[in-house]
Amino acid sequence: MPTKPDNCTIVIFGASSDLAARKLFPSLCELALWGHLPQEYRIIGVGRALFSHEEFRSQVYEKLLRFAPATLQDENFFTAFSQRLFYVRADMSEVTGYHDLYKEIMEASQEPDTCSHILFYLATPPALAPVIVRNLQLAGLGEKTLSCGGWRKLIVEKPYGRDLETARELNGVIGGVFSEARVFRIDHYLGKETVQNIMVFRFSNGIFEPLWNRQFIANVTITIAEDFGIRDRGAFYEEAGLLRDILQNHGLQLLAAVAMEPPVDLSADAVRDEKAKVLRSIRPFTPQNAEHAVVLGQYEGYCAEKNVDPNSTVETFAAVKFFIDNWRWKDVPFYIKAGKNLAETVTEIVITFKCPPQNFFGPAESCSYSANQVILRIQPEETIALRFGAKRPGEAVITDPVYMRFDYKTSFTAVGMTPYHRLLLDAMAGEQMNFIRQDSVEYSWAIIDAIRRAVAGRPPEPYAVHSRGPEGMNRIYG
Repeated sequence: MPTKPDNCTIVIFGASSDLAARKLFPSLCELALWGHLPQEYRIIGVGRALFSHEEFRSQVYEKLLRFAPATLQDENFFTAFSQRLFYVRADMSEVTGYHDLYKEIMEASQEPDTCSHILFYLATPPALAPVIVRNLQLAGLGEKTLSCGGWRKLIVEKPYGRDLETARELNGVIGGVFSEARVFRIDHYLGKETVQNIMVFRFSNGIFEPLWNRQFIANVTITIAEDFGIRDRGAFYEEAGLLRDILQNHGLQLLAAVAMEPPVDLSADAVRDEKAKVLRSIRPFTPQNAEHAVVLGQYEGYCAEKNVDPNSTVETFAAVKFFIDNWRWKDVPFYIKAGKNLAETVTEIVITFKCPPQNFFGPAESCSYSANQVILRIQPEETIALRFGAKRPGEAVITDPVYMRFDYKTSFTAVGMTPYHRLLLDAMAGEQMNFIRQDSVEYSWAIIDAIRRAVAGRPPEPYAVHSRGPEGMNRIYG
């Protein structure tokens, strides 16, 4: 848990967005209820709708009633919390509203610290990010135009661009207004307990750390599956597709966490240095090697979804085989499988170990049935399991796989924070370890761009709803 943050103002662009309703306002209200927010703070919503402060407070109340009703049980608490909520109407593309925001922050505040420390959260469509950042600069609210000391910080939601070129452009715009130390590129997966535990699990346990390399590990499989389709995100998916939506951030960040070298210390830059090295070491994709390394799919019925082109070739599934060309992982395949409308909703990392050199307990192929595995389940439950072989009771010597399982909920009685609780506090405190650095963003986009070029012209393979994915994905294994 970081130290209690400075007194500050939190500005949420996109105050009427689904993200603000489901995650941001509930998380901020709960943090206040638990006593984790600073003594003095203000929360300013910014949006196009015309609200007074009181109308905005009523809107937030309705959102909390739906998504975090427990926060409203203490009427006195919510009354006090609501008095810290304010609203500024602004057209994001016009600088006029930003001047109104400046006045609200600088002139209406009763506490000096709340005007000198400002956290901006962009809960807006990605295309608005450079527009908002430029207008913050023009209105005197950027880090490099400080008018009353303190700090300015910026939280940016994914996707950070739509390819390497646009990511670099966005990084250039942001870098002209905020230093990298004040930029927090948020991926909520990095705030999950199981993801944060990967480094502890690897580097603090002598029974695993010596085995975490090409000599003992056969392969690593990362699965990010959902049993539902694109829902109301047709327009977004037509622009993005699954490679940009899931693999560029969640998938490659999980891969980097599993494969990174030990950092020199636990500072944010030391940890992020090692993750960036992994991404930089991924073997390039070409049309030749992608034939047996990349399978894209589209679920049946996708083209009939709202706001989707009837002839769309956008992928809703991807299975990709990666190789990391460094000393530790040379020729160990890392598989990432992700998709919509699959058989189940699950996110997990499975590390499969090599078989013993001799198998005394059955045919050689039986090892694959009971191979040792470490299974890091991120959702729906957060667990870590170890699979190993054991003798089945009876006269015959038959090996069956058995499991030892660790469950966060049963092992720890303390109520854990959600990713948004944790990451909001980290950003306020200036702790960047669980946010993505500029170089990692660009390395990730270079990988995704190479995959897209390598499969250009190859239509996605159809797969049935609630299946395991397209049949062709089996060609990437082995």
